[in-house]
Amino acid sequence: MTQPTTPVAPYYAHHIFFCLNERKNGEDCCAHHHAQAGFDRCKQRVKEAGLAGPGQVRVNKAGCLDRCSAGPVAVVYPEGVWYSYVDEQDIDEIVESHLKNGKVVERLLTPANLGR
Repeated sequence: MTQPTTPVAPYYAHHIFFCLNERKNGEDCCAHHHAQAGFDRCKQRVKEAGLAGPGQVRVNKAGCLDRCSAGPVAVVYPEGVWYSYVDEQDIDEIVESHLKNGKVVERLLTPANLGR
């Protein structure tokens, strides 16, 4: 007989990955759309808001997430919510609305049909 398992809280409440991939062959990629600046801004804003660390938020770099035509992109887990962003204000809104308050930023959602 299998014992019931007790749910374990995730180590991070939210984990956001930023695609920072750069394609050397000239193909479009997130790195060509200031993805590093978006990552840096998110990391800064998460720290300033006191959201960084276990039980809260982790901001990570990622290689290619295969959504190049929508770039730059970031994805928030555990929800699996994909965002396309343009500037610092977009990053600030993702941090404040989604990472801090749990509300998806609808206007920044990556269209489902956009891939590589």
